[in-house]
Amino acid sequence: MFNIISHRQRYFYLSFTLVIASILMLATRGLVLGIDFTSGSLLRMHIPNSEPNTLDRILAKANLEQYSIQTGADSTFLIRTTELELAEKESLVEKIVELSPESTLLSFSSVGPVVGAELTRNAILAIVVASIAILLYVTWSFRNVDNPVLFGIAAIVALVHDTLILLGSFSLLGILAGISVDSMFVTAVLTVVGFSVHDTIVVFDRIRENRSNYNKAPFSAVVNYSLNQTLDRSLNTSLTAIFVLTALLILGGPTIREFVLALLIGIVVGTYSSIFTASQLLVTWDDWRERKLPNSVAKIINARRSNN
Repeated sequence: MFNIISHRQRYFYLSFTLVIASILMLATRGLVLGIDFTSGSLLRMHIPNSEPNTLDRILAKANLEQYSIQTGADSTFLIRTTELELAEKESLVEKIVELSPESTLLSFSSVGPVVGAELTRNAILAIVVASIAILLYVTWSFRNVDNPVLFGIAAIVALVHDTLILLGSFSLLGILAGISVDSMFVTAVLTVVGFSVHDTIVVFDRIRENRSNYNKAPFSAVVNYSLNQTLDRSLNTSLTAIFVLTALLILGGPTIREFVLALLIGIVVGTYSSIFTASQLLVTWDDWRERKLPNSVAKIINARRSNN
């Protein structure tokens, strides 16, 4: 049996480093927002026998304020531009068709600034509401154990930990690879939140069962035993998802690549936090309470002696 609990300080240092680095990335660099959050248009085109540099020259001549080109599989290009009117879109498509007569427009979408601002608010609201609901649910589910609120708080800390690291990772990827976030990224974040909390609750539930069965054993020993019991299940479940997502990331199309990448990062971080963050917080809290309780009793005894 692995002594997972004994190294919890190292896990905290690693989590603290990653969270602080993510916060600094978000504060200084932020995220590269897609047109779902800003205003803009997205053209998905099949352009045979074309190079990105040639396509870049055409877009530059179109006097667009902002644009980006992402190369996909099978001569597919994702072109993000400032918001285009219908006439501007048709003119741009015509110029691209002149470059490659066999080109076809696969899809076109446009988002205004009002829609982008509303989506941003709804994304933040969704994460906040989900966090509150999780806290209430976990507190109610573990109402028969000591300090059930602590279990809910530990689950929320793991949730925030996973979300911040995922956001920080995409902030870094935005700088290194120009990867932007869109509404699908919000879906990925909420999916990761659900996965992380589910994995954490499975571990917590085993801790609750073992706590009632071995109520005379130290709490740290109970948690360590519970983690060893659930370790295989957590790793097997996560690895199955990671293998599938890796295959999709390599072989899937460009339209789902950022979504799959967000899920892949989130599941890895979520698996880590359920084992090495949330459960370790419970042990740290219990150790602090055990140290504080004798001191409190000693203060009460000394105060009574002084009064006498």
